[in-house]
Amino acid sequence: MNRVLNFSAGPSAIPLSVLERAQAEFTSYKGMGFSIMEISHRGKVFDALHNAAIEKIRKFYNVSDDYAVLFLQGGATLQFAQVPMNLYNGGVAQYVNTGVWTTKAIKEAKIQSINYEVVASSEETKFDRIPENIKFSDDADYAYICSNNTIYGTQYAKLPDTKCPLVVDSSSDLLSRELDFNTKNIGMFYGGAQKNAGPAGITLVIIRKDLAARVKDSVPTPLRYTTQIEANSLANTPPTFGIYMFDLVLDWINEQGGLKAIHELNEQKAKYLYDFIDNSSFYNAHAKVGSRSLMNVSYTTPNADLDALFVKEAEANNMIGLKGHRILGGLRASIYNAVTLDNVKTLVEFMKEFERKNG
Repeated sequence: MNRVLNFSAGPSAIPLSVLERAQAEFTSYKGMGFSIMEISHRGKVFDALHNAAIEKIRKFYNVSDDYAVLFLQGGATLQFAQVPMNLYNGGVAQYVNTGVWTTKAIKEAKIQSINYEVVASSEETKFDRIPENIKFSDDADYAYICSNNTIYGTQYAKLPDTKCPLVVDSSSDLLSRELDFNTKNIGMFYGGAQKNAGPAGITLVIIRKDLAARVKDSVPTPLRYTTQIEANSLANTPPTFGIYMFDLVLDWINEQGGLKAIHELNEQKAKYLYDFIDNSSFYNAHAKVGSRSLMNVSYTTPNADLDALFVKEAEANNMIGLKGHRILGGLRASIYNAVTLDNVKTLVEFMKEFERKNG
């Protein structure tokens, strides 16, 4: 089998064993003679799978019964609008702007004409860091952050401590580290699956039930979190195959030793790559030390022509997904959970040779 090394930012690499398990069960789920895609989302077989996945999420993140765990559609983009639509309570919503995705979320808050504030931003330095000394109002309706920024390669080393409910867009560092919902005032935590948790098409939403209950009668029924909470995400036909794949990834994480082991490996991979970049006079990392992502490493060579040549030669060496986002340019290696330390070492060896030839 000719498998390339996949450093794509999303959709991204999925563990090979997960793909092989899905392949083996594609036409006959657990030997039952049907694909999981072919059966009712309200039947006993899918119901057991669905609820098992929810319980695994609860154990990973220590999520109490005060929260609902939902599998929704529309990606993180829909959540940009759905969050203020459901959680704004007539006070103020506060945002930290750390890149494209929070900029889009702020735009949706503005469209809905809610009272919002941007309390901190790193836009002036081209989003190369997480702002320091972020202060949210204790009585804000909610405080909103994006925990990891795929384009600029920045990440909160830890989530802010807040007294108001914290809303976290965790699309690109979902399931990459431990998080105890009992030690943070998390009101809502969500993320698209296509980075660390399977194929595109499913969005995990973990939301405090009392916050979901704020929703006004004017919000359309399909866009209310309460609608899906009451139906256990089955108010409409869910993305059944996506949930199946999500569940397989959860099993794979367990096999690796859980989120603690996954995080330790992610730290090793990122350190290996950043250490090489920092000790090179040829490559330059975009994100500042202290704000660097363990998931997305954005960097450049000395010029755009060399960046383009780097991508071309990397692909010739069976490495894909290294072209930077069109907004920032340059290069980007996304080293999500499914990317191994050996994969990163192979990339670094290629980078060394490319520097030798072009430096």
